[in-house]
Amino acid sequence: MTTSSHMRKSEVGEVRPSQTLTTFGIGSLVDLPNMSVIVMGLDDWPNAHSNEIAEERLLRSAQSILGPQVSRFLTPPRGPETQGSQTNWFDEARQIGVPVAPFPRWMVCSKCRLLAPISSGLFEPKVYPYRPDRACYVHNCTTQGRSPLVVPARFMVTCEHGHLDDFPWVEFLHQGPTDCKGLLYLYEVGASGEALDVEVKCDGCGVRRRMGQAFGPNNRTVMPACRGRRPQLRDIDPNGCDQDHVKPMLQGASNLWFPVLISALSVPQAADDLGRLIEDNWAVLEKATSIDVLKAFRLIGQLKDLSKYNDDQIWEAIQKKNQGTGEEVEDPDDLKSPEWKVFSNPSKAKASRTFKLRTVDPPTDFTKHFEKIVLVEKLREVRALVGFTRIMSPRDFDSAADLPPENRAKISRKDPTWLPACETRGEGIFFQFSEKLIQDWVTKNHAYEREFEVGHQAWRASKNLEPNKGYPGIRYVLLHTFAHALIRQLAIECGYTSASITERIYSRNPADGDPMAGVLIYTAAPDSEGTLGGLCALGEPDKLGRHIRRALEKMSLCASDPLCSEHTVGSGEKLHGASCHACSFLPETSCERGNKYLDRSALVPTVERTNLAFFG
Repeated sequence: MTTSSHMRKSEVGEVRPSQTLTTFGIGSLVDLPNMSVIVMGLDDWPNAHSNEIAEERLLRSAQSILGPQVSRFLTPPRGPETQGSQTNWFDEARQIGVPVAPFPRWMVCSKCRLLAPISSGLFEPKVYPYRPDRACYVHNCTTQGRSPLVVPARFMVTCEHGHLDDFPWVEFLHQGPTDCKGLLYLYEVGASGEALDVEVKCDGCGVRRRMGQAFGPNNRTVMPACRGRRPQLRDIDPNGCDQDHVKPMLQGASNLWFPVLISALSVPQAADDLGRLIEDNWAVLEKATSIDVLKAFRLIGQLKDLSKYNDDQIWEAIQKKNQGTGEEVEDPDDLKSPEWKVFSNPSKAKASRTFKLRTVDPPTDFTKHFEKIVLVEKLREVRALVGFTRIMSPRDFDSAADLPPENRAKISRKDPTWLPACETRGEGIFFQFSEKLIQDWVTKNHAYEREFEVGHQAWRASKNLEPNKGYPGIRYVLLHTFAHALIRQLAIECGYTSASITERIYSRNPADGDPMAGVLIYTAAPDSEGTLGGLCALGEPDKLGRHIRRALEKMSLCASDPLCSEHTVGSGEKLHGASCHACSFLPETSCERGNKYLDRSALVPTVERTNLAFFG
């Protein structure tokens, strides 16, 4: 599977570099025209064709999660660009990419319905020169015409620790281990295609079984214990697995793979121009072990930005950066505090190639609600993949560091020394709320705070997690709901899709340290859409006032009212108050907490509650 970044006639199995982190990352399944494949772990990735991405704060966070051996971030491998379509698939440039392997390994013949693993030798691989998209497996079960195509059996099993295995067909059909050597066949006996209408049969002993018996709450007894198989690493987990029963899963299920990503915005830490340029070019400059290496870099044209400084000045600044300035006491997992410091003091922030701030006045109707509004005209975000989960989404947790380590599956057999990462450039609007107003609001709504906390504890308990951890407080609920309201409104007005606008919530209660109350709404699409200036233009006071008013108006009434506004926090599996898909939910890519901790009544009076509204 190769990664490509521009829109020519796409080849099969070609994905954007950013998609190898967010959609088709290590351990995920990718559907190719005639087979399904799994993306392999880092041990198999060729990294000679990757570029390094420097982001120091993110690297420290990755080291605190995966260990000190992680030394750099690399982009997914990509071959050199080839112009025109007259290229041979077997050219070297075409062979560079992310490795994949067929999975599930059990396949079904589309004609005779024989069900067997690839390793049985019953199916024959077919590869066509110059046509990689037609690669497939076939079964020689007919004498007339072409051999019929073999397709993946669409059932597999997984567990919450990230293990994935082929469906235990033989044991499931014979209800336990067996010596029966009969061939298996998989039939669709109904028209619906659902598991109840799929039947597996053994021609040796004639036993039949419906696949519906593997699903549902009563399946615990029929499914075996987890073997701990990790197909993306080609091994069985050496630590084993404590899950008594695996969960059956259909190919293409949306909870089969979730990426565990960490992300940071590149905010300048240096106070002077030279220090800032050194931060920008750190990926190259950190390799300079002596002033002679630096001179060599200058000769081969690696110091373009720094050409107005001499070697001694640059070398001195590099040494100063390597020794650190005593500010390294920050918690490596707290990626947002340094960003908050820069956004809340925009006058001190130096502009750079990837970062530029401009303060504007808050809209006239909202001067008391917002301390300041900052237009982020340029920003760069770096995301890195530190693992993945199955069944349970990492967005249920505050951060990647908060996720139970046993649920985060590994992306390489050995401890990784590098991680796949991508950078996106965009723009945004930062809102700093009035801290005094927020504190008054929180104090006034103590009963509501308790209601959310009880709901949070019940939800964590239902997921077998420590109930008293990770509660963000109603300050977070308010900021989060405001971000959702505004993103939905801006997506309608500015022409961005709501999936390419993202939120970053800065919320900290006074009890936990320096209080924070801010929202950054920014574009994080990896294509050029995020750099067109359309979002910043909407942050000018006259336009922004109209958008905030419209967003709040829409929040006061939902198409699903009164049902939506009557939803209480603790009811059911959901961890939100008055909010639903019709009024406040966002696509998975835009929301940092999986559409939890939302409640319209925190912003504006709703049909059910009028006493909470912050913008009353």
